Amino acid sequence: MKTIAKLGLTSLIIITVLFSCKKADYSSGESADLKMAADSTVVSSSAAVEKKDSKQKFIRTADIKFKVKNVVKSTYAIENATQKFGGFVTYTNLQSNIHDQIKTKISQDSTLETTKYSVENNITIRVPNTQLDTVIKTIAKQIDFLDFRIIKADDVSLKLLANKLSQKRSSVSEKRIEKAIDTKGKKINDVIDAENTLANQKEQNDNSTIENLSLEDQVNFSTITLQLYQNETIKQEITAGEKDPSDYKPNLGIQIIDALKSGWFILQSILVFFVNLWPFILIGIAAFFIYKKYGKK
Repeated sequence: MKTIAKLGLTSLIIITVLFSCKKADYSSGESADLKMAADSTVVSSSAAVEKKDSKQKFIRTADIKFKVKNVVKSTYAIENATQKFGGFVTYTNLQSNIHDQIKTKISQDSTLETTKYSVENNITIRVPNTQLDTVIKTIAKQIDFLDFRIIKADDVSLKLLANKLSQKRSSVSEKRIEKAIDTKGKKINDVIDAENTLANQKEQNDNSTIENLSLEDQVNFSTITLQLYQNETIKQEITAGEKDPSDYKPNLGIQIIDALKSGWFILQSILVFFVNLWPFILIGIAAFFIYKKYGKK
């Protein structure tokens, strides 16, 4: 009977252990699936990738905001990846924002300066359209927490076609107007009107050409706008403390000597002032004696 009880207890323990291991494997697998799902929201960026023989042309842009462990290191990594895949940086604004600064006096001549700050960077890069997915997947390695990721693909194939047709019509019109100017009579008003019309046609043709070049550039090179930030950082630094101005005052004896010198200079200034007034003093004395002599009479 005791043997049966021991066997039953042993079997129960084995079953419990196996069940726990299976549950742990399931949890681990579930966590891995969640992580892959989270990563896929970042790296999956194959929206509107045109085929080789497709006539469609897409302007693809990406806007991503995310937290990193170190903004400076991630910035260098992103810039290197951009250059590696044939792109270039058009804008970057790396800066530290100070949230709080506290100075604590820890000794007579030392002060502990505590600074709370955060680092952020706004980057705009342009990469070949064919490398957009690769660059975004490379950037995803720097992400610690994703705020949002927006990818757009605007089809501009019809706009490009419309501009080309407009250029063609404008070119034909230009040739006809030039021919009319050459074969027409020499009436000045007719020539001026034709020249103005020709100038307008050329301007429209140039605008269409410039717009097509701009669109083709945006098609060939995708624009990625990135907002990087990190957790608030605390920096502590010991600096030399500010001394009390009273520590720099001279002793009492020197102050008395300086006071005597200052008093002597003031007395000299007063004497010089009165000497400068000698004509008025002389007139005053003369007036006093005249009044004393003739005033009573």
